[in-house]
Amino acid sequence: MKKTALTLTVIANMTSNYGESLGNISSVQKVFREGREYATRSRESLKNAICVQAGLYEDLQTSLDGAMQKLVNKDINAATCKALEGGYMSTKDVTYIRNSSFYLTDAVAAEPFISDTRFHNNLYLATNYAKANGLSVQNDADKCGLMPYQYEYDKSIKIYSLTIDLEKVGVDENFGTEADNEEKLSRVLAIIDAVENLALVVKGNLDNAEPIFVVGGLSPRKTHMFENAVRAAGKNLVIEPIKEKLETGFSCGLMRNGQLGNEDEIVRELNPKTVPKFFGDLREEVKEYFKD
Repeated sequence: MKKTALTLTVIANMTSNYGESLGNISSVQKVFREGREYATRSRESLKNAICVQAGLYEDLQTSLDGAMQKLVNKDINAATCKALEGGYMSTKDVTYIRNSSFYLTDAVAAEPFISDTRFHNNLYLATNYAKANGLSVQNDADKCGLMPYQYEYDKSIKIYSLTIDLEKVGVDENFGTEADNEEKLSRVLAIIDAVENLALVVKGNLDNAEPIFVVGGLSPRKTHMFENAVRAAGKNLVIEPIKEKLETGFSCGLMRNGQLGNEDEIVRELNPKTVPKFFGDLREEVKEYFKD
């Protein structure tokens, strides 16, 4: 079978994003599984971060039609505008829907969530305002805008998957248009670069979310091939399911930094490349796919 998809499953040490706030209290997003809570970064948050870092939104244009949406027309579509590669629904004049060419899962923590609440305030700013206006922070806190706040914090090993439908990249069937292979290749490589070097900004803090383990490659199946295979028991990677799938033509990469407890076993059983080598080889495979 021809390999027409790119599939990756990544383990990264990353922060969660935040859900609803209650007053001045922010809580991280979580999922409930097998009687326990696990912190997550939602697929929407992850996709947006990858699109921004990949530069896919550099040519984004928006339109207000009841709701804010991506601008789409016969001249601005998925073939001519890389910002539309992640899919769109346009309801202006005529309704057009084009699904994304790439899909992500939620990034879910490998271990149950343990609440770590952080407490902050804007005391310095409030004190500065008080001095300038002859007020006292102690006696006039409300007039100085003094505001204590708190939020849950989570940075932990999380697992997520990404799959790209290579046949759909740069194609917009709504308008019968298609980008050339050079543009298609550029978009896919940009996504790969973003995953390899992913950085997130959460509540003003910079978060290095690069992979410490990654597995996958080009695939004949347009699905998250390793979504059900990559699991961690505590801090140890479960080997056997990954090993079985690697035998079907995939590879993996490992950063030996001590965060996975069974690194020696991973090296012995899975024979991983370094993470830079894995992504370098993957880029070459993608280049070969889009070769004229």
